[in-house]
Amino acid sequence: MFGALHNVRRRAARLTLTPAQYALTAYVALGALTLIVMSGAAVRLTGSGLGCPTWPRCYGKIYPPLNTHAVIEFSNRMITVPVSLAAIAAFALAFRRRPYRRDLMRLSALLPLGVLAQAVLGGLTVRGALDYGWVMAHFALSMLVVAAAVALAWPASHEHGERPPSTNRTLTLWARATVALGGLTIFAGTAATAAGPHAGGSPGQKINRLDFDGKGTMDFVIHRHGEIALVFGLAALALWWLARRHEADPLIRRSATVTCALIALQGIVGLDQYETHLPTELVWVHVSLASLTWVSVLWTACAAGRLQPRTTASRRPSAASRARVSA
Repeated sequence: MFGALHNVRRRAARLTLTPAQYALTAYVALGALTLIVMSGAAVRLTGSGLGCPTWPRCYGKIYPPLNTHAVIEFSNRMITVPVSLAAIAAFALAFRRRPYRRDLMRLSALLPLGVLAQAVLGGLTVRGALDYGWVMAHFALSMLVVAAAVALAWPASHEHGERPPSTNRTLTLWARATVALGGLTIFAGTAATAAGPHAGGSPGQKINRLDFDGKGTMDFVIHRHGEIALVFGLAALALWWLARRHEADPLIRRSATVTCALIALQGIVGLDQYETHLPTELVWVHVSLASLTWVSVLWTACAAGRLQPRTTASRRPSAASRARVSA
C-alpha cells in the first residue's frame, strides 16, 4: 500500500510544467475562448439561435434532429466541451507550474467560472427566446471571459520583475482609456446587432428585437456605434503615436500597430456591410474582427505596464540631479 502511495506521489511530482509550457496552456485557452465567440456569432447569423429550443438537451434528446439549424446550434454547444477543457486545464495546471505562482492560480480560476456562467446564460438566452437583452448580455460576458484569458496569458508569459512598472503614466493611462472605449464600442455594436435583421431566429420565428423608435431604431443605433468606433479608432491612433513619440518598448509599439490595423480593417468592413445592407457573411467577419481587436487592445494595455506609484517616482532622482551629484 505504501509503495502504491509512493508511486502516485512520484507520478504527481513528474506532472510539472515549466513557465513556457504553462504559458502555452494559457494561450490555448485564450484562443479557444476567442474562437467560441466566433462560432456563437455564426449560430446567430445563420438564424440557428433557436435550432434547439430546449436546453441542455435538443428537443428533449441528447442529440439534435437532422435539421440544419438544429445541427448548427447543437454543434456550437459541443464546441463548449473542448473550450471548457482548455479553461479547466489552465486552472488545474496552474497548481503544477514550477515555480508556483499564486497570481496565476487566482486568474486561471476565472476561466472555468466564466465558461460555467456562459453555459448558464446561454441556456437562459435560449429559454428567453433570444430576447435581445439576453443576447447582449451573453456576448458581453464572452468579452469579459476573453479579457480574463488575456489577463492570465500576459503574466504567464513573464516572470515577476521581468517587466518593471511603467515610467510613462500618460502612455499607460491612455492605453487603459483605449480599452474602455473599445469595450464601449463593442457594447454599442451588440446593440446595433440586436436592432438589426440578424436576431438569431430562422424565418417565421418571432424574436424580440431592440426597438425604441420603430424602423428608425436600427439606423439610430448603427450611427451611434459608428461614432463611438471613430473615437475609439482615434484614441488607438493617438496611443500608437505616443508609443513612438516616447520610444516605448517595442512590444507596446507592435501591439498598438496591430490594434490600429484591425480597427482600420473593421472600419472598412463596417462601412461595406452597411452599404450592402448587412449581408450575413460580412456581419460575421465584423464580429470576428471585433473579438480579435478586443484581444489586441487588451494586450496593448498589458504591454503598457502597471502604473508606477507617484511616491516612488517622486523619490527617484532625476537624470540631471544624478549628474550633479556625480560631478
